[in-house]
Amino acid sequence: MYPNFDSIDISVIITILFLQFLYTFSKFLEFPHRIWVSAAFLPVLICKQHSSHTAQDWNRTWYTENPDFTQCFQNTVLVWLPCLYLWVCGPIYLIYLHSHNHGYICMSHLNKAKTAVGLLLWIICWSDVFYSFWERSHGSSVLLKPMFVNVCVHQLLAALLVQYERMKGVRSSGVMLIYWLLALLCATVTFRSRILQVLDQVTSGFFGFYCNTFCLQNPCPELGASFLSRISFWWITRIMVEGYKCPLEEKDLWSLNPEDCSQRVVPQLVHRWKAECQKVIRSETLYSPKTAQHSECKNAQAVESEILIVKTPLKTKEPSLFLALCLTFGPYFLVSCFYKIIQDILMFVGPEILRLLIDFVINSSAPTWHGYFYTALLFSCTSVQSLILQKYFHVCFVSGMRLRTAIIGAVYRKALVISSTARRTSTVGEMVNLMSVDAQRFMDLITYINMIWSAPLQVVLALYFLWQNLGPSVLAGVAVMVLMVPVNAVIAMKTKTYQVAQMKSKDTRIKLMNEMLNGIKVLKLYAWELAFKDKVSEIRESELRVLKKAAYLGAVSTFTWVCAPFLVALSTFTVYILINKNNVLDAQKAFVSLALFNILRFPLNMLPMVISSMVQASVSLRRLRVFLSHEELQEDSVEHQAAAGYIIILNMYVYACVSACLCVYRLNVCIPEGSLVAVVGHVGSGKSSLLSALLGEMDKLEGTVAVKGSVAYVPQQAWIQNSTLRDNIMFGQERREAWYQLVVEACALQPDLEILPAGDKTEIGEKGVNLSGGQKQRVSLARAVYCERAVYLLDDPLSAVDAHVGKHIFDQVIGPQGLLKDKTRVLVTNGFNYLPQVDLILVMSQGEVTEMGSYQQLMATEGAFSEFLRTYTAVDYTGNNGMAHYKLSQQNVIILFHCLFSVLLCQPATRQQISIPGVRNLSKLSQPNKEGQNVRLKTENPEVGKLMEADKANVGRVQLSVFWAYLKAVGFFLSCISLLLFLTHHLLSLFSNYWLSLWTDDPVVNGTQPDRLMRLGVYSGLGLSQGVAVFGYSLSVSIGGILASRVLHQSMLYDILRSPMSFFERTPSGNLVNRFAKEMDTIDSVIPSIIKMFIGSMFNVLGACVVILIATPLVAIIIPFLGLLYFFVQRFYVASSRQLKRLESVSRSPIYSHFNETLLGTSVIRAFGEQARFIYESDRRVDHNQKAYYPGIVANRWLAVRLEFVGNCIVSFAALFAVIARESLSPGIMGLSISYALQLTASLTWLVRMSSDIETNIVAVERVKEYTDTEKEAEWKHKCPPIPPRWPTNGCIDIRGFGLRYRHDLDLAIRNMTIKINGGEKVGIVGRTGAGKSSLTLGLFRIIEGAEGHIFIDGVDIAQLGLHDLRSRITIIPQDPVLFSGSLRMNLDPFDNYDDDDVWRALELSHLKTFVSGLPDGLSHECSEGGENLSVGQRQLLCLARALLRKTKILVLDEATAAVDPETDKLIQSTIRSQFEDCTVLTIAHRLNTIMDYNRVLVLDRGEIAEFDTPSHLITKRGAFHSMAKDAGLV
Repeated sequence: MYPNFDSIDISVIITILFLQFLYTFSKFLEFPHRIWVSAAFLPVLICKQHSSHTAQDWNRTWYTENPDFTQCFQNTVLVWLPCLYLWVCGPIYLIYLHSHNHGYICMSHLNKAKTAVGLLLWIICWSDVFYSFWERSHGSSVLLKPMFVNVCVHQLLAALLVQYERMKGVRSSGVMLIYWLLALLCATVTFRSRILQVLDQVTSGFFGFYCNTFCLQNPCPELGASFLSRISFWWITRIMVEGYKCPLEEKDLWSLNPEDCSQRVVPQLVHRWKAECQKVIRSETLYSPKTAQHSECKNAQAVESEILIVKTPLKTKEPSLFLALCLTFGPYFLVSCFYKIIQDILMFVGPEILRLLIDFVINSSAPTWHGYFYTALLFSCTSVQSLILQKYFHVCFVSGMRLRTAIIGAVYRKALVISSTARRTSTVGEMVNLMSVDAQRFMDLITYINMIWSAPLQVVLALYFLWQNLGPSVLAGVAVMVLMVPVNAVIAMKTKTYQVAQMKSKDTRIKLMNEMLNGIKVLKLYAWELAFKDKVSEIRESELRVLKKAAYLGAVSTFTWVCAPFLVALSTFTVYILINKNNVLDAQKAFVSLALFNILRFPLNMLPMVISSMVQASVSLRRLRVFLSHEELQEDSVEHQAAAGYIIILNMYVYACVSACLCVYRLNVCIPEGSLVAVVGHVGSGKSSLLSALLGEMDKLEGTVAVKGSVAYVPQQAWIQNSTLRDNIMFGQERREAWYQLVVEACALQPDLEILPAGDKTEIGEKGVNLSGGQKQRVSLARAVYCERAVYLLDDPLSAVDAHVGKHIFDQVIGPQGLLKDKTRVLVTNGFNYLPQVDLILVMSQGEVTEMGSYQQLMATEGAFSEFLRTYTAVDYTGNNGMAHYKLSQQNVIILFHCLFSVLLCQPATRQQISIPGVRNLSKLSQPNKEGQNVRLKTENPEVGKLMEADKANVGRVQLSVFWAYLKAVGFFLSCISLLLFLTHHLLSLFSNYWLSLWTDDPVVNGTQPDRLMRLGVYSGLGLSQGVAVFGYSLSVSIGGILASRVLHQSMLYDILRSPMSFFERTPSGNLVNRFAKEMDTIDSVIPSIIKMFIGSMFNVLGACVVILIATPLVAIIIPFLGLLYFFVQRFYVASSRQLKRLESVSRSPIYSHFNETLLGTSVIRAFGEQARFIYESDRRVDHNQKAYYPGIVANRWLAVRLEFVGNCIVSFAALFAVIARESLSPGIMGLSISYALQLTASLTWLVRMSSDIETNIVAVERVKEYTDTEKEAEWKHKCPPIPPRWPTNGCIDIRGFGLRYRHDLDLAIRNMTIKINGGEKVGIVGRTGAGKSSLTLGLFRIIEGAEGHIFIDGVDIAQLGLHDLRSRITIIPQDPVLFSGSLRMNLDPFDNYDDDDVWRALELSHLKTFVSGLPDGLSHECSEGGENLSVGQRQLLCLARALLRKTKILVLDEATAAVDPETDKLIQSTIRSQFEDCTVLTIAHRLNTIMDYNRVLVLDRGEIAEFDTPSHLITKRGAFHSMAKDAGLV
């Protein structure tokens, strides 16, 4: 279907063979006096032999109607040019082939044919040599030179190269193809000369030349493409055709070339960067006396010792990331410099040919063929220039792509090893921006970075030719350019300042958005959406203010640089005509100069853009360097050996920035192999920090930590991947079915698998969004158990599970008889009932181990531990009705007074129903006779467990509504003003050039032009008016872009915050972060500049066409046809380009999603040693993204080559018709026409490029507007009917026939719910997994809207209220404590509704006043991202303080004290009883001991009410509640 360029080689060879054969055969028919010399060593000697023809005879070559080269020229230059090329390139090419082995290519029929033809050529060549000897032996005067035989020897070299290329796996050779084309060109010239001789002498003598043959597959066709296919980008045509026929899909994309893949690119940069870091790091070793004082110990004494201190490596200077990038990507990028030099030189051929054409028109005696020759030369030069320019861009874009890949890979790898201290200085938002925005900055810069040296080169060359044309007058133009340098230097420096400020705001905004998306449940439950929306908007406004300032600077910069070429031209022309009245501005001087000024316009216009890009890239470079230079975790902080599992800690001092304090821990612990160790202590005592130290996550100052054997880690807050449940448990390990089933049963996950719609193949959402807290913790534990490690570090994994489940897990997994009985286990726990079964107990306080020993030893020592334990092992619970009295034994106390419930947002059954397709009513799943069948059905059909909705690419053309939405965001009035200013600018430009053509046609009177001053004045006025218009449209478009950006961002933010919880559960956070980061950056910066260039190019094209048509009306025959061809090529291209852009956009989001997920689980990934697997996954996602990007950039080159070819045709036709009509054309009009035609190619190509770029980049608007039509929650505020200001006053909850479902196609999760809870009542809500406890609470907060019935609070139907009216009047303390970066006060009161006294009182009641008052900044203390600088227990207490501050009449507790120690738990329970005494309290409880003193208990089963009465009555009934109490050991 498509031509194969490989076949062109054999065609060329056969053609040359034919010419060679004709020539050799003709030599036997020649007359004796016809002597031909096939080669020459000394051209002059040859010319002496042929005295009739000098080396160059201009009368024969130029001043003739039928030009021809001399015989001497043909026998020397044309013969030896290909030979010289091959001998120069041959050795270099042989060295290249020797060092690059691409495999071995077997002989094919085509290869055999080439070899045979090559040998035949070689034989013919030698026959020609022998014939020459025969001629000499018969008295011929043929000169036999020393290098005569080399003419044939180079044939042998070419033949050898053919076979050597095949052996080295070269499929297509540019070196050999250029040789053949050069040989064919030279042979064609001499062949034509022979034909002319035949016509002159009526003799058949033919001339030939010497040649030979050479030999010219991979998922991507590029590697198997021929040289011509590569330089014309023909190899991508197939995918372009497929994209035109139907929208491209992922399966249509080719694999990346091996040299572009992450696994090859990233390690190169990482290696170079590490080498740079090593250069600037030095260690200082010195001796220093140190006094070791341990005053805390009873027998402590000061010991004076001199110890060796190795200081932290000091950096004498910063490592150079720029140098590392240059060393990594420089060698390949240097190729682009070679292309750029050639293109820059060819750029000046056009004006020279224009000068010759004007001379041709003026000189009526010049032969007509001169004009045709100039036209052909113009076409050839512009075509070669186009091919070289596109090859240059291709190298630049590929370099940029590799650079982006390397930066993303380096950032990801660094994020896995960065220390916890350094991590707090680099937020998630900043790291995401490094991957997206900063990497994009480098890609943008790399395309134009060569302009730094190319622009001055072009300016120098242009000034040189201008000097040749106008003489010293050009110095006036140079002065203008020099004056503009400081102006733009100031603008560049100011722009850099703005760029730094903008990126800082962008980082803060993305960080806050990331936190909001992670804590969206809390925002909705507390009705905080508006507060955080205002915070984001405030940051966004500061960002837009900086953008607006940058827009003003950009308008000034555009004004100066767009006006620069005109001011240079004006000053030059002014000086030229004023210094001497006899200086006449004729057509040649004016329009050749104008063409040169137009060339000058490009570098002068590009310089500000390049400077701006360099400024932006320098900011990005510094940010990247700072991040990559961050301190890494100490690799030697923990000694690891592949031995049996045991742990030794000797004299260890570590520090960590916890709660903004420098905490020093002094530890001496030895944990034997196979022992079970419990770590207990108050909140903030350092229990989790101990495990972090064992993992090497904290900075060790002194001492020894040795962990012998592999490690598994279960964090306090479970980390769950967005993958199937099975993949989360197996964690990259191979499948062992028997062990897998054993682990699942031991971790109590089998009942959960029966509930999940696809069993263990059910997809788990980001951060385990569709699992309860207990389920997440059990999956996290199962992961550790399945991996079978020697040492297990367990950070309170039992706090989030039910009592009976916790006992089951301890017995089956952790305890002396569990699966891990032979492993070394360190268990952080607040559950005292497990302590008698452990081998060793570590009691921690303020970062130190205060007591250590077995349970019996600690109880016998009568220390703080035993006293504390005796205080809290016997607690009386008496119901309010006084009818029951329960005494809990020590064994039954798990964690005292914990308010447990089954996760408002995470109850297993309800959560599945929220978002997983295919789930059915849980009552059906629980039927014993159907369980086995259900599980089998699930495992056979895992698709029903699909949860997350991948980002999907739209297909087809971008809808006009998207463009209209952007225009509306800009504003209709501003859009019209911008368009009018554009039109004004180009009309003025057109008229000024037309005025110049009229000026050049003015008659010369007495050696001067009489009206030259008037002409100059009008020309100046027109130019200055252009400048004003340029400033106006640049400013209006930039301001319009900022207005649109503000509107679109606010609209998207509002739409996303209005989305229901189910939307966030099925939408990866990476998709949303991508919208706020990359897509908004496109709308901020890219789209306004593209619109500006598109409108400018459109008016340039229209103006050029008008001028050409006026000058040469015959072009009207060609322009419509070429216009249709342009339109077809543009539509043909856009169909594929647009879809490739969409595919690239949707494949970008998974990179950020995976990165966010990795950041949340870095400690787990490092503990399990899975860094390599996660790096591989990140690289795979980046490569998948680049797989869509690479065809996009090649498609651009494909388009440019074809469009510029058609543009070159327009230029050639304009010149051709001007040659034909030269008798009727004035030089001025012709000069104007050709000068515009020379601009037309670039303008047309740029127009099509910009039109396609608009359509591909407007996809960002399409994706931002995508969430406008998604499902939304109810209104936040309802104006009517108004509710009382202090509603609810009693807290009475009346539920009547209430039912809800999670989706319209699912069964009811709650049904027939009718109860009344009086104001001030304390009600516990219990039930087994899937009973509907959380569903009821979700309905109360209207997180899920009811399907039937009503809920009344103090007589008001909550369905009639605005969501914020409802959620702000009731309070919940969630199970997962969520904090946001910002001050403590903001986390407690984001709306600033309360004064400081109220806040301090709430902190006092939540037992945090002492802690907060001890902080340096008090209430202004900055919480880090996610509250990571506070312990989990402290975060939970802050959530309690929020509830105390709001003090609503209805309080819902969701396992509010799971992460605190028993003593703090008791204090919290006491606070809740006293402060919420007159409030209605609903407690969803897993642990029944926390609700035994409540007024009533609601027992749910399968979404319906099973029992509802006082605890004592329910136990006497011996129903469901009695059964649960029995399981918990309470009866």
